[in-house]
Amino acid sequence: MESVEIERESDIANSANRDRDSTINDKILPLRLLGERIDSIKSRGLRIVHCHGVFDLVHPGHVRHLAAARREGDILVVTLTPDHLVNKGPGRPVFNEQLRAESIAALQDVDYVAINLWATATETIGIIKPDVYVKGNDYLNRDKDLTGKINEEESAVIDVGGRIHFTNDITFSSSTLLNNYLSVYPKEVDDYLKQFRLKYTADQIIHYIESLMDMTVMVVGEAILDEYVYGNALGKSAKEPILALKYESQETHVGGSVVIANHLADFCKKVELVTYLGEINSQEELIRKNLKANVKPTFVFKPDSPTIVKRRFVDTYKVTKLWELYEINDAPLYGDVEANLNNQIKGLMPECDVVIAADYGHGLISKQIVDLLCECSKFLAVNTQINAANHGYHTLSKYPRADYACVHEGEVRLDQRATTGELKPLVRRLSDKMKCKSVMVTQGHSGTMLFRKDEGFSHTPALAVKVVDRVGAGDSVLAVSSLCEAAGLPADVVGVVANLVGAQAVTIVGNSRAIDKIALYKAIEALMK
Repeated sequence: MESVEIERESDIANSANRDRDSTINDKILPLRLLGERIDSIKSRGLRIVHCHGVFDLVHPGHVRHLAAARREGDILVVTLTPDHLVNKGPGRPVFNEQLRAESIAALQDVDYVAINLWATATETIGIIKPDVYVKGNDYLNRDKDLTGKINEEESAVIDVGGRIHFTNDITFSSSTLLNNYLSVYPKEVDDYLKQFRLKYTADQIIHYIESLMDMTVMVVGEAILDEYVYGNALGKSAKEPILALKYESQETHVGGSVVIANHLADFCKKVELVTYLGEINSQEELIRKNLKANVKPTFVFKPDSPTIVKRRFVDTYKVTKLWELYEINDAPLYGDVEANLNNQIKGLMPECDVVIAADYGHGLISKQIVDLLCECSKFLAVNTQINAANHGYHTLSKYPRADYACVHEGEVRLDQRATTGELKPLVRRLSDKMKCKSVMVTQGHSGTMLFRKDEGFSHTPALAVKVVDRVGAGDSVLAVSSLCEAAGLPADVVGVVANLVGAQAVTIVGNSRAIDKIALYKAIEALMK
């Protein structure tokens, strides 16, 4: 008899769980369907209240905020930022959009939940047409909103006949709770960040970065087009020992010196780009179209050459690169073309605070150009990248002088002909050889090492959690860290900013978009809480 009662109680519990799950899932709707549902509800004279956010970790502050919002009307709708548009920094969101939606839908005060299609609620407000759009009191100070989107959202609410309302209750920070209790980082990284937070605030770091805005920067280096050809693996060819792919799609990103210029465009007022294009299929229109507004290009045209294309064949399923095909003539510039390049650089030098030599070893930067950059730059930052076309003979010490060098550990070891052994003595020797005041060494999952002659070494752990594609990550670090070093920012600040930039870059396929300053600021705010 007792076992029958236990089974009956178990059945009742399971039924209750199924009813609860059903209720939760009934609340979660696709945005389009939700818009139709809300139109029907509004036709009955009910007032719609709308909240929007990430809600990565639901806490008492959220519960009170949503309860207060519910009191402003009859139906409470909550929209969530989709995973791929959450800009809270590496490893965020901790909980995926489905789990976040279920957590919000489980709250009694919430009537409907939808995953948004955009980063903000501006477009969504036009679909839901709320009578009241509710934000927390941390948005009352408009100057604290890094994105500036709160004003756009308020305008959107007014346009549909609604009003904005700010709740006033206890607040907690999801980022603070996650940083302290559900960190995405290993213990040694958490320990580093705890010490870093004792020295700086998010506002201080953002102020440091904002101080870079008055700089004018020149980027000298090869323009590269990164082409990604996607396909599904079919298997081994029947007659050849090769992998066969079924073509799906392809896309082209601007890379090389062009994407470095775009990275810089968000951080300083003016960027000069000096590069060569091929006379054969120059792709000039495509490159100009993809440059940011404050990047001013100067092109020289290389005879008997295409503009460099690095075509990567990629397995779609895991975005795994299988092989590459280069369209390239990497012979050095000579004669009138070299002289023209030399004159263009010399003419721009006086107005540039920083010159970045993004040297891919594909024939643009000759000995003559190296001498000009070393002799005339106010602040010279250098990278000589190892790649398949130059491995073994293209090294950093082709530059007799630099103020700053940003290189991968392998590039240091190649230059110093030392495949093993302690890294620090190699960096010191390289610094002495180049008369270089500071050297940053990127070390992948081990983070970065920054050496300054007058301060010694500082190490910053890697802050990337998710890696989609490493292509272009080093270029992004070179771009932003060069500005930071030129401005003399504290070494640990340079390290953290560089690693956050790198962490953002490795979540992007290729160079499909440049580093976003606002996303960086949001990551800094989340990291420092």
